[in-house]
Amino acid sequence: MTELIQVKKENHIAYITMNRPDKLNALSEELATELNIAIKDADQDPNVKVMILSGAGRSFCAGGDIGSFQQIHSVADMLNHMQEVVQIQNTIQNAQKYIISAVHGYAAGAGFSVALATDFIVAHRDAKFAISFNHIGLIPDLGLVKKLSEVVPPHLAKEWISSAKEVSAEEGFQRGFVNKIAEGDVVKEATEFAQFIISGPPIANPFVKYLVNHAHELTNETNQMLESTMQALLFQTKDHKEGVRAFFEKRKPDFKGE
Repeated sequence: MTELIQVKKENHIAYITMNRPDKLNALSEELATELNIAIKDADQDPNVKVMILSGAGRSFCAGGDIGSFQQIHSVADMLNHMQEVVQIQNTIQNAQKYIISAVHGYAAGAGFSVALATDFIVAHRDAKFAISFNHIGLIPDLGLVKKLSEVVPPHLAKEWISSAKEVSAEEGFQRGFVNKIAEGDVVKEATEFAQFIISGPPIANPFVKYLVNHAHELTNETNQMLESTMQALLFQTKDHKEGVRAFFEKRKPDFKGE
């Protein structure tokens, strides 16, 4: 039996691949569960500094597994299904380490949700971000309405959702939710993109991720208190001292995560 999630770790990167190519990596409950486990495992691995999430076969992720909907017969069944699958967004956003989506083919429906939940998106020039829930009489889920409304104006988010819009990688880049457009192998180019994370300060990055992810929730006073506390902690690290030495010695710092 093919593993639904494949993981390879090398050079401080955990490559996590959704491996259901015959279904365009549609999110079954089983795939969602294994993806949650893989991300949590990589997040706890001290040798991993960043994760790259991709899809096997022709697409990143075609969204929810519509075929499995045949097994859902009640509101309670659907709620149970959603509670399992929606954990992907929570796992991604609560991970300490940065996660990069390497998108090729389609990131459709819930697949678009997963990509937007990650910290960075590297997309092949031919990739499409599709919001296709309208075709089956549903609304976007896995936090897509909220995340999309944070990256494009509300009027545009309503139009895209209600018209089942397919957004090109180029438009995603122009709108600011795609960080880099890949011309070749998207995982390879995501690896190149990840180098600034690998060489960066691994203790500081989780603080940045937390503050950005929660910026909309924090008052100025709370944000300032968190910044001050985090800065005081970081000031005591060996990485900070190494950064100061490297500055005066006119070289790149060698951060150890200490």
